[in-house]
Amino acid sequence: MFESIEGVSLDVLRVFESAARHLSFTAAASELGSSQPAISQQIKRLEQQLATRLFDRVYRGIVLTEAGEILLRYVRSGLESLDAGLMAVTARQQHEVLQVATDFAFAAYWLMPRLPRFHQIHPEVDVSLISSARDLGTLPSDIDVAIAFGDGRFKHGEARLLFNEEVFAVCSPQLLRGRQLPLPAAALAELPLLHLRPESRSRWFDWNGLFHALGVAAAPGAGALRFDNYTLLIQAAIAGQGVAIGWHHLVDELLAQDLLCRVCAGEVRSEFGYYLVLPERKRRQRLTQQFVDWLQSELSGA
Repeated sequence: MFESIEGVSLDVLRVFESAARHLSFTAAASELGSSQPAISQQIKRLEQQLATRLFDRVYRGIVLTEAGEILLRYVRSGLESLDAGLMAVTARQQHEVLQVATDFAFAAYWLMPRLPRFHQIHPEVDVSLISSARDLGTLPSDIDVAIAFGDGRFKHGEARLLFNEEVFAVCSPQLLRGRQLPLPAAALAELPLLHLRPESRSRWFDWNGLFHALGVAAAPGAGALRFDNYTLLIQAAIAGQGVAIGWHHLVDELLAQDLLCRVCAGEVRSEFGYYLVLPERKRRQRLTQQFVDWLQSELSGA
């Protein structure tokens, strides 16, 4: 009685599967780069180990016995499973994962619409986005590259400016339907404003800063809607619920699609901006450099 697969090699099972599929030791030998006597000998040894006959020798060939047919089903299933596992491991090695950290707004409005172009150039690289509303002054240890808002001073990372902060008022064209655009900056005081609740470390422009920079003497209205997420705020602006502060580069596509329009001609630029931040402990340098080169080409309009 057969009790263990010890001593039954994977090679001999492949020989058995090939011979059973072709019903020919000669064809199996040709497929496996062996000889007919060697194939016959391996099958004979397998039959001895299993203490059962797997093939009946008939005129001009071989046929499977009932035991051979049973074994073939299991061997074929096992080999297919092994091949699938090997292919999965190989595919995993070929597809490397780049960990990219950024905030919700940059991920949603700038990076994600462009990532298909990166994958067209580098189909072997998968991008894992780690998005957060938190300040990225301190970089997570497991990321390869970050795109963070700030003044360029980041802990534990080398910063390269991507673009400065430039802001202006935007809203849905439906909100100002019938009015001649652009409006004077002072008209902002009469419009419903959408507010972004700042985090304790946030340095983004707010309405007080924008009104002051544009020379609007009136105080900004309190507004009926406040958000802690810029993506939701912009969706509210698209829906016609008020005027938002639009960040150049983040809302450019929405302006081009006429989902948003500029309310007045004025815009303000600050000393802050979005920076590419590379951790001091660089991992996957080749992949990171590919991503950095692609980012720069996108910003230059290449």
